[in-house]
Amino acid sequence: MKTTQPPRTVHRPATGRSPALDLRSLQKTHGKGRQAVTALHGIDHAIPSGSFTAVMGPSGSGKSTLLHCAAGLERPTSGSVTLAGQELSGLSERQLTLLRRDRIGFVFQDFHLVPALSVAANVALPLRLAGRRPDPHRLEELLSNVGLLDKRNRRPAELSGGQQQRAALARALVTHPEVVFADEPTGALDRASGRDVLKLLRDAVDDLGTTVVMVTHDPQAAAWADEVLVLADGRLVDRLTGPDVSAETIAARMAALGV
Repeated sequence: MKTTQPPRTVHRPATGRSPALDLRSLQKTHGKGRQAVTALHGIDHAIPSGSFTAVMGPSGSGKSTLLHCAAGLERPTSGSVTLAGQELSGLSERQLTLLRRDRIGFVFQDFHLVPALSVAANVALPLRLAGRRPDPHRLEELLSNVGLLDKRNRRPAELSGGQQQRAALARALVTHPEVVFADEPTGALDRASGRDVLKLLRDAVDDLGTTVVMVTHDPQAAAWADEVLVLADGRLVDRLTGPDVSAETIAARMAALGV
């Protein structure tokens, strides 16, 4: 999927903001002994609150592993992850589950909507699982913002791919998360639908102060971000900010890595 690059004016400087996500000497090794494979080699990086970060790199570079460790889905072998002031390594599995439910939003390439539930019920699901009653005004506002208010009673199978992804994004935002992790959110969408989703992610940063961390393979999708982190062989090898966050510059850097 190729998405149209946004105007440069949509980006806001992220300097001076406290970190929403702080990675220190982050290492992740799968397996043991001779079979051990290191997916991340000592990643150090702080992501400011209220910023949009894209993570790119060749296949096998550690992008998904980085996202999983940062979101508390996997435990790093060594190093630390601090999310919104909470260091994750000392948390139990239950505490990690509660943190992911209450303070993190997720958007995946394959939507992960519940087929039997309506759009409105899917969006409200994280609140229901937490034993919280959804605010009908908040739910209506979210559905309106993603252009699905008139489809609130539809099932996912009755929606297009782009509409399903917009419903998934509304679900990710319903708990007012401090960080939204998006894993290839436009990978299964056409150009127009992908642009709609990227604009909504950008608006969540600019209008709501949400922090977004997005893994993508598409330079034009990455150009919506404030910064682009480039991984290769499990190492952070490049960081693009400001004027360098353009589809042309990103594509050139990726081409230099053989992507």
